Amino acid sequence: MVSSRLVFLVSICILISQAIAQPDFLYHFCLNDKFNYTSNSTYHTNLNQVLSSLSSNTEIDYGFYNFSYGKSPDKVYLLGLCRGDAKPDICRSCLNNATSLLPLLCPNQKEAIGWYDYCMLRYSLRNIFGIVEDTPSFYMWNPFNVSANYDQFSQDLRILLDSKRVQAAAGGSLRKFAAGNATAPNNQTLYSVVQCTPDLSDQDCSDCLAGAMGEIPNCCDGKQGGRVIKPSCNFRFEVSLFYDATADNASSPSLSPPPPSVPSVSPPASNNTPAAKGKESNKSQIVIIVVPIISFVVLIIISFCIYLRVRKPREKPQPQSESVDEIRRVESLQLGFGTIKVATDDFSDANKLGQGGFGAVYREQTQIFLFLFKGLVFVTYLENVETEDSRRRARFDESKQFHWAATLGIRPRCRYSRRAC
Repeated sequence: MVSSRLVFLVSICILISQAIAQPDFLYHFCLNDKFNYTSNSTYHTNLNQVLSSLSSNTEIDYGFYNFSYGKSPDKVYLLGLCRGDAKPDICRSCLNNATSLLPLLCPNQKEAIGWYDYCMLRYSLRNIFGIVEDTPSFYMWNPFNVSANYDQFSQDLRILLDSKRVQAAAGGSLRKFAAGNATAPNNQTLYSVVQCTPDLSDQDCSDCLAGAMGEIPNCCDGKQGGRVIKPSCNFRFEVSLFYDATADNASSPSLSPPPPSVPSVSPPASNNTPAAKGKESNKSQIVIIVVPIISFVVLIIISFCIYLRVRKPREKPQPQSESVDEIRRVESLQLGFGTIKVATDDFSDANKLGQGGFGAVYREQTQIFLFLFKGLVFVTYLENVETEDSRRRARFDESKQFHWAATLGIRPRCRYSRRAC
């Protein structure tokens, strides 16, 4: 019983842990609160189908997926985009994590979007292919400031990003991505990547990136690194190499060894831009979802431990030994008055052992001792028991008292051992 319950609890914990095992998004957003779906609805079925198609697809190796499934008004449009330098296995792993996590974070919304470092997943009830989307957006920055020559650093950064924007916009329908580097003041090297969803036109891609780069003063002005991410385009720059150098469209930098990657941080709570508020909301949603799940798992474990602690162990029956050295408990015995009279030779003084506070005591050949007191008969069996030193001594087994009427023929009951009296 306990083992089956333990297996059940472990199974629940495994299922829950699988649900929360996916890494957190950098940012996610659940849209269209007015257009929700219910479990097992047509839209829900279509969404599961298109997510499954993305997860099982191994033919696409260029990092861009756009699928649709179903019929209006329950048709689902899905778009997946991997960073241009991500290898196919990294890309698929990232998107698989996204397809598992995003529906959990947005369990009823018909439109949702989530970003990882290496990929973006987006689905909607409306057509999202080939359309520039500026919102929702967010940005992140490097915590370290440019130490000197800020103006020169900003100029070098602007030139680098503009050149990469042109290269990315000129990409084909499979990939609009560019990566490169440039020399910065104080012997530093600037690295950057820019990217659009390849279903955009060249002009739409260029315009989207130009708008994103225009947010640098609000995002990361004077910082050693930063990024602005929108549904249709994104860019990032750092003073340390953060992408696969083989994807660099410019001359490859020396990589022996590269400087350590500087962590990006989310905007502080005091920042009042919409993107910063969205990031705070995103963290709150993650906490609201994950904390109750973890609490539930902990509660199950604690409850099970308490159950094991207070549960009384079942006592196993002790085997009855047949050794002659043990004192045996007596069973039921019936004696007639005539039998007692004969056994004591009509209560002869020759068989009388003595008399105490409980009355006279008589001896009988079968080692049963009879006590007579105030019309009551007490019968006790005496048995020899061997002690550890091999000497024999007499010991009384427990006495049982029985009421006895003085009238002849009424038979008292006593308890006896293995012999009949």
